[in-house]
Amino acid sequence: MADVTPASVWRNPWHFLAFGLGSGAMPKAPGTWGTLAALPFGIALQFVSPLLAALLILMAAVFGIWLCERVSRDLGVHDHGGIVWDEFVGLWITLWLAPAHWSVWLAAFALFRLIDISKPWPISWCDKHVHGGWGIMLDDLLAGVFAWALLQLGLWFVGYSLLWPAS
Repeated sequence: MADVTPASVWRNPWHFLAFGLGSGAMPKAPGTWGTLAALPFGIALQFVSPLLAALLILMAAVFGIWLCERVSRDLGVHDHGGIVWDEFVGLWITLWLAPAHWSVWLAAFALFRLIDISKPWPISWCDKHVHGGWGIMLDDLLAGVFAWALLQLGLWFVGYSLLWPAS
């Protein structure tokens, strides 16, 4: 049975934020909707210095541990499907140092969702054995790192010239 969206999402600012500005309240595939809602913010991070982007992502991850712990405790559900702050940060990790181009954004989105949904080892282990705010965040942080590595590897193999062909 799918998680029911609590009314507090629309009244409590912490719940609204944890639910990805409301994107996690979608009845089907809240993680995918949350990742989509995170995309404009991830794109914006591509236009600041890499160091500043890394610092902001790190701050969002640390904040997310607290936020997800608090909201899951408030709701009485360990990892409510609508809590998508972890997807936000995971996608931002995937986009870090990537070129700002629509094809890269699409690839980053697809890679992150594929890894987040399939949960290869050690992500699956963390998802089952790490609890609380850390547990909610860690699997998506790792999915973001895995997707980042695959994206960077893919860009290295295909070459950045495919993004901007010579005229």
